[in-house]
Amino acid sequence: MNKALRYGIIGSGSMGREHIENLKVMDGVAVTAISDPYEPSRKAALALAPDAKSFTSHQDLLSSGLVDAVVIATPNDTHVDVLQDALTTDLAVFVEKPLATRIEDCKKIIEWNSRRKALTWMGLEYRFMPPVNEVVQRTKNGDIGNVKHVSIREHREPFYPKVNNWNRFSDRTGGTLVEKCCHYFNLMDLVIGEHPTTIYASGSQMVNHLDENYDGKSADMIDSAFVILEYANGARAMLDLCMFGEGSHDKEIFTVVGDSGKLESFLPSHNVRYSKRADWGKALSWGAGGRGGSEQKIVLDLNVKYLGHHYGASYIEHVKFRDAILQGKPPEVTLEDGVSSVAIGLAAHKSIAEKRPIQLNEILN
Repeated sequence: MNKALRYGIIGSGSMGREHIENLKVMDGVAVTAISDPYEPSRKAALALAPDAKSFTSHQDLLSSGLVDAVVIATPNDTHVDVLQDALTTDLAVFVEKPLATRIEDCKKIIEWNSRRKALTWMGLEYRFMPPVNEVVQRTKNGDIGNVKHVSIREHREPFYPKVNNWNRFSDRTGGTLVEKCCHYFNLMDLVIGEHPTTIYASGSQMVNHLDENYDGKSADMIDSAFVILEYANGARAMLDLCMFGEGSHDKEIFTVVGDSGKLESFLPSHNVRYSKRADWGKALSWGAGGRGGSEQKIVLDLNVKYLGHHYGASYIEHVKFRDAILQGKPPEVTLEDGVSSVAIGLAAHKSIAEKRPIQLNEILN
């Protein structure tokens, strides 16, 4: 490739700068433009990409002629307005999760995107974390038979500070189960092979941000939840989220159990564990004790040049996005993936608020 693919970053807060860090170490790309109305964020981004031209509005960046692709990393509730403009261009578009904060906006975005031919990619990086991706691929290969039971546990620290504290409010984020967990719901759908029919959830704001008040408005992001998804094929999935659980050695554990085996990934230890039920049955005969056959290994991608905050997943995703642009391939992660992941999160919040199971169609229709 004789010419670098030119990227514009729309939104240069912490996630926008994370994208710049990934792009800086990639071959064949250059960050040539940055837009953000907030000057401190713009300056911080320009320190990482000093040759980029700076804009205060995304419209000026989109019309500048300086970019071939854009990465949208603005606050969640602004995605719909930025996409309304970006999807009228011939630029390749990468939009960070969640797609939007309301299902009505998601539907608008899908309709706008249907009118264009250029690549649009939904940023859901969790599936590209190397140990997680190994579990996904081995599940698809049939290593554990038919998937019956999926669980994701994340016990972690509270939300980090954001510009003007926008991530403290559900009306701006879509709520914790949209903002934080949409990529987990996408991953559940990915390994089960369909969308859920019914969502049950229990959650609340128990510990974090209870005394935080901004311009007379109290922070309202929940910090603890259980979410259960039921699928038409009989499979079930559960999310166990605790955002005051900093003490975990592995804060993210992804488990997929089929009728013939089990796969698990552990982060940040990068472990993948695999076992076959038949082997355990031989070893655990009554009174025999002992352990069945199992596999445990560390899964790393040595081609990743920047691990960042997502264990190399953002780098891998950007390589795939770049290659899709250059090779004219369809997106590996679609806006439709973004819609369903947001819809499940919204359904979970509705279940918590109304104390009842929610049919996904109640949200989508």
